[in-house]
Amino acid sequence: MTQRNDAAHVDEDARQTETEAIRQVVATVEHSQQNELPDEFVGLFRHDAIWTTAHGRRLTGRDEIAEFTRRVLPGAMGDLTATYEVEHVLFIRPDVAAVKVRQRYLAPDGQQAGKEGSPLYVMAKEDGRWRLVAGQNTQVVDS
Repeated sequence: MTQRNDAAHVDEDARQTETEAIRQVVATVEHSQQNELPDEFVGLFRHDAIWTTAHGRRLTGRDEIAEFTRRVLPGAMGDLTATYEVEHVLFIRPDVAAVKVRQRYLAPDGQQAGKEGSPLYVMAKEDGRWRLVAGQNTQVVDS
């Protein structure tokens, strides 16, 4: 019984460590968006990643994601600031996770600017590093 409890404790510790590493990737997404750093953003992706924008544009592979990002990121936010908050992490395997994110847009005064996104990221840990493998960024529309 003690061994089982110790194993469960180790698994929980590992899960917390991996969750924090995933949060750091999402924090880098936020940093790259807020500071309009396309290369930092693109560096988070696996070479064969799939990314779908909030408006439904599908981008396949890091090269296509990079081309799109370099074209639209500079100046895209205007006077808004995007924030990204990890709401839920589902470990599909120890090295694969589905990550639900809350994306909010804030005006210069810090008030929410009415827009919100609900991205879902699929991430994989490769060579000790979590990378974005697939993403679906969905704009939240009030019903």
